Amino acid sequence: MPTRSHGSAASSFAATTRVRPLACTSRPPVPVPVPVLAPEQTVTLSVERRQVLAYRAAAQGLGREAGSPDELAVFDLGVQDTNVGSARLALAARLPADPDDAMTDPAFTLLWSFRGAPHLHRTRDLPTLASALWPISDADAVARLAAERGPFKAARVQGMEAFAAAAAAMRAVVTGPTPKGEVSAGVTARLPAAYSYACRSCQATHVYGGLFQQVGPFAGVRLLPDHAPATLAPLDDQPSVPPTSTGPGDLIRAYLRLHGPATLSDAASYLGSSAAAIRPAFPDDLTAVRVEGRKTWITEEQVAPLREASPAPDVVRLLPPSDPFLQARDRDLLVADRARRKLVWRILGNPGVVLVDSEIAAVWRARAAGKGRVEVTVQPFESVTTAVRTGIAAEAERVAAVRGASDVRLRYEQA
Repeated sequence: MPTRSHGSAASSFAATTRVRPLACTSRPPVPVPVPVLAPEQTVTLSVERRQVLAYRAAAQGLGREAGSPDELAVFDLGVQDTNVGSARLALAARLPADPDDAMTDPAFTLLWSFRGAPHLHRTRDLPTLASALWPISDADAVARLAAERGPFKAARVQGMEAFAAAAAAMRAVVTGPTPKGEVSAGVTARLPAAYSYACRSCQATHVYGGLFQQVGPFAGVRLLPDHAPATLAPLDDQPSVPPTSTGPGDLIRAYLRLHGPATLSDAASYLGSSAAAIRPAFPDDLTAVRVEGRKTWITEEQVAPLREASPAPDVVRLLPPSDPFLQARDRDLLVADRARRKLVWRILGNPGVVLVDSEIAAVWRARAAGKGRVEVTVQPFESVTTAVRTGIAAEAERVAAVRGASDVRLRYEQA
């Protein structure tokens, strides 16, 4: 991904943390062995959990210093929109009131990218994103798949071969706006039988969803925002299927800037691959950091901001279920208590979270409650102060505005 330079944070987060960030869908993180540090990579810094969370909140723009979407460093990896409207809520948590709608701005494009999940990306980043996401080896390609592995092995289909064939088929099918179901049927018809399975829920035989959605960037197709059912269309400037990978090195660096310090396993899981498969692409000029007894890495230029990080007091944000802050793979660091983690990450239907001073302090849900009204229900993990309740009320109004409502009703329930 192209390196970008962003200014230092300048509001409540910046007062305590100075950050220089870069100038069938997603799968849950799969635990893989943590790599051992090479002898020369000695740990030069030890930090506490709260320090890491404060650093990440600032790096991801939750201090609301940015004036427009293009200034947000989170776009170095994109903003996930798995739940329709989630990306808009994530941006509202980071931008001033009434931000420009990036979903309809041609400077941004919605498409399947990391792990096959829909993400909003800078349009100018798409060519380099595709070549960086293209698997670096058959092992990498296979690691990104799940149900497909057995049938492909039996049919002697190599991982890279599968990605190339599926991308070419999708490119041939999507010549204009086309519903996802029609694209799936067209791609299925163009691929050998090993690429498909009998889907019980659809009562049809179609291409494996994991492969289908992961080849979107390589096929040069995008998702049309606010379309139900999901509808695909060709990119305006459609790049060719990448002949080779430029490697995920820049994506790994972006992950470490936004979600670091982190391990190789964390970065690999975010990419949807395995630590062993992407080890050859792991940057060798990173700084080793010990977090809660765990050896992790961060980019060298972020060592000082990490060292200086501390939670910004009285900063409250309502983050949607697929917010960038929740995309870090080390969920046990984000939410230390196991019972609370189960409330945040469910098998189906994750809630949003309330961030208070860089800590996840509650979960929340919103629903329509009559014409022009949204009801927001908050379930705190512990008692909340009057100041925090005031902050939650203000953020709930933002949620209502993003959803097109003029009124909000706020309720509290026991978690």
